[in-house]
Amino acid sequence: MGFADSRLAGGRSPQNRDGGSSSDRGGESTAAPIPVKLVVAGGFGVGKTTLVGAVSEIPPLTTEEEMTVASEGVDDLTGVERKETTTVALDFGRITISEEIVLYLFGAPGQNRFWPLWNDLALGAVGAVVLVDTRKLEEAFASVDFFERRGIPFVVAVNIFDDAYHYEPEEVREALVIPSEVPIVICDARDRELAKNALITLVRHAIDRAPADVG
Repeated sequence: MGFADSRLAGGRSPQNRDGGSSSDRGGESTAAPIPVKLVVAGGFGVGKTTLVGAVSEIPPLTTEEEMTVASEGVDDLTGVERKETTTVALDFGRITISEEIVLYLFGAPGQNRFWPLWNDLALGAVGAVVLVDTRKLEEAFASVDFFERRGIPFVVAVNIFDDAYHYEPEEVREALVIPSEVPIVICDARDRELAKNALITLVRHAIDRAPADVG
């Protein structure tokens, strides 16, 4: 499963020589948390940096740079006309879900010219949140296709924008031709709990998709 320990797929805790679990000694767990790599993806200006910053328990690492005249005519600013910075490499954050699982978040840049970075960011990822803006829903097709082609589990998170029409999840599913098994959630990237719910939904979906442990 790459970045994540096989225990995420339902494996048993490491065994001691006496046959007992490492968590049995003294009634306290001594196992290190499972690191789980997740990618936050989507088109330009959909709120990826905002989501990572909202949920991260550490100051998020960002690679945002000021937008210049060089981006004029290249980046579509529809709906984000006041956007002054853009991610040029990645965003990084961390959130502890439980004593057993720690999520490491990698936000992908949205512009087409940075897409070669997506292959590196997706390497070892357990899954991805595809963040979409219903005002420019057509931009989500490329992100969905990227993870479908690579067999990486993903969920679609519909980001709430104040001036956007509210669509039901099933309407978004139909518009993007999303398979029925892929979760679609409503998410305000500014809201920690809603953003966290999208991540938890992804982890559960990834576990459901994981092969049964045969070890």
